[in-house]
Amino acid sequence: MSPLAEEIALLIRQTGPIGVDRYMSLCLGHPVHGYYRTRDPLGARGDFTTAPEISQMFGELIGLWIAAVRGMMDPAARPLLVELGPGRGTLMADALRALGSVLPDGQIDLHLVETSPPLRAAQAAALARFRPTWHEDPADLPDGPAIVIANEFFDCLPVRQFARTERGWCERLVGLAAEGGLGFGLAPDPEPGIRAEAPPGALMTLPAAGLSVMRALAARLARAGGALLLIDYGHVAPGFGDTLQALARHRFVDPLAEPGEADLTAHVDFAALARAAQGEGARVHGPVTQRDFLMDLGLLARAERLTRSADPAQAAAIAAAVARLTDPAERGMGHLFKVMAVGGPDLAPLPGLPAR
Repeated sequence: MSPLAEEIALLIRQTGPIGVDRYMSLCLGHPVHGYYRTRDPLGARGDFTTAPEISQMFGELIGLWIAAVRGMMDPAARPLLVELGPGRGTLMADALRALGSVLPDGQIDLHLVETSPPLRAAQAAALARFRPTWHEDPADLPDGPAIVIANEFFDCLPVRQFARTERGWCERLVGLAAEGGLGFGLAPDPEPGIRAEAPPGALMTLPAAGLSVMRALAARLARAGGALLLIDYGHVAPGFGDTLQALARHRFVDPLAEPGEADLTAHVDFAALARAAQGEGARVHGPVTQRDFLMDLGLLARAERLTRSADPAQAAAIAAAVARLTDPAERGMGHLFKVMAVGGPDLAPLPGLPAR
């Protein structure tokens, strides 16, 4: 067992099975053994690769999106530029390079929400000239208008899961397996507040932490102005099924096998997040597929410009990056990843996204 698995097993022996949300929180954020506390997980030597690591074009187009949104806001305002879960700082570095002709360095008030010490170090190196301020939680951000970027952030927030039984919806828990190690089970009593209809055996995921973050951000944007751009893998319509997954060394692994040693995520429920944002008085734009969003922002034109000065190997890499970012196959990034924005009620339309 991993060190964190032993600690979780001891916790369960002492207090009983824990919810999937508590399990995710420990796996990802444990102060000593948490996945994001102990490593840089990105790239070929890590466990997964995100869109900004695939091509500079991704971040550059986000930079142009930021510039367009800034142009819609009060010229006298000085909005915060925020990224939630900035990885190595690659996306923001590319975005700020594209923003250079619009916003001088001195007009950028950069804030990064990051809990990982190794990733904070990488962000500090990539973004040193912009003197970012770091925060542990979005709730710690200063007041005022903001433009917020969240690429592959919401999928890492803890979720609760419930299984439909003859008794009702019972919470899925992590406990001790008979053969040793960890295993899934169900709470003995159903959750009284769930009224959804589904056949026995159906599994429902409630993005409790994501809804809390979205409500707070949407209320802020509705009150103070600005926009949130959310890019993540997930679904646009409610549904049932188990989307909890773990990734290690670019392969899917058992989510209970090695706590703290694999990335743990769940598909983002864009419909639920949209309802939460609208409930706070914000306007929702999208969601659309990542393919449609990038194409609408001019990905092909940007690729063509870069190709003009590229050698054959570089041109092939550019073409491969475009194909990967916009792959329309069911499991391709262009289809699986969705893009949605949330803004103040007076901020519309937003580039690449239709208003709901």
